[in-house]
Amino acid sequence: MKQPADTPQSANAPSKPSRQFKLVKMGVTAATLFGGVMLATQQAQALSALAIVNGLTASGGVTVSKDILYGDESAQDLDVYYPKPLAQAMRAQQEIAQTYPMVVFVHGGSWESGSKEEYAFVGQSLAQAGYVTAVINYRKAPKHVYPDFVEDTAQAVAWSYNNATSLHADPQRLAVIGHSAGAFNVVAAMSNEDFLAPYGVSPDDIAAVIGIAGPYSYDFRKYGGSSAFANDATPDEVMPDRQLKGPQPPYLLLTAENDETVHDTNTVKMTQALKDYGAAVENGVIKGASHATSIGAMAPPLRWVNDVRAQVLGYLDKQLN
Repeated sequence: MKQPADTPQSANAPSKPSRQFKLVKMGVTAATLFGGVMLATQQAQALSALAIVNGLTASGGVTVSKDILYGDESAQDLDVYYPKPLAQAMRAQQEIAQTYPMVVFVHGGSWESGSKEEYAFVGQSLAQAGYVTAVINYRKAPKHVYPDFVEDTAQAVAWSYNNATSLHADPQRLAVIGHSAGAFNVVAAMSNEDFLAPYGVSPDDIAAVIGIAGPYSYDFRKYGGSSAFANDATPDEVMPDRQLKGPQPPYLLLTAENDETVHDTNTVKMTQALKDYGAAVENGVIKGASHATSIGAMAPPLRWVNDVRAQVLGYLDKQLN
């Protein structure tokens, strides 16, 4: 089996209110916009409820707030997907007493490719299951190398945590999910407190971490992904199984049974490192899954392909509800 050459995808100052966002409904046809608003930023004010409502559209499907900056650069943005009952109440400007659990999703792509738009199906799938869901972009190699993309992941998670209440989500019920290179980002950012510390967030503020087919422990100098790391970097300096620091959240680490891109020894080694450190870790195998279908089956039309969605939702329900 090959080591990670991820398919299908792959900042530390508080962000500034520098981009408009829009809410659209995910449906068969493109939705029109009611309007755009300026966003508050990572460490400053929470999002304005009126700003969110002003972007809503009226069409079928899951509702999404597009292109919200969590940092200062164009690649540091995210989309937020809302469960249907929440979106309906927001559109009607009703009083919303209920808070929802929240998920932040980080895509893969060898740290070189992929975008939040390509993973809209994950945001839709999780929102349909009742989770306010942020799907993020991050800066890519080769222009940006480690730790830039891990720092971006931490900043996006901290933004989500700090702004959760303005999104009608509960920051105490926030989980982080990553696939492939995104799983590396997530596990690296959540298992080492130094990445979240600049934003006043601790790893144990995160209720759950899920890594799907992640390359957590391999030699990128031999097996792909070298453009994402400095020329003189070594695995001991960057692999998350060797960088644990601070209090740990609980983890679910999943492998794909037929993965020929990321070897399952990555999960074995990461699991052992976390357990040795005292963290709570569960493992699961996605039967019949390839590297691509280990995330692709989150999409509604592909849920029959394997049980990744069932495993993810089962763990989220246990940890967040």
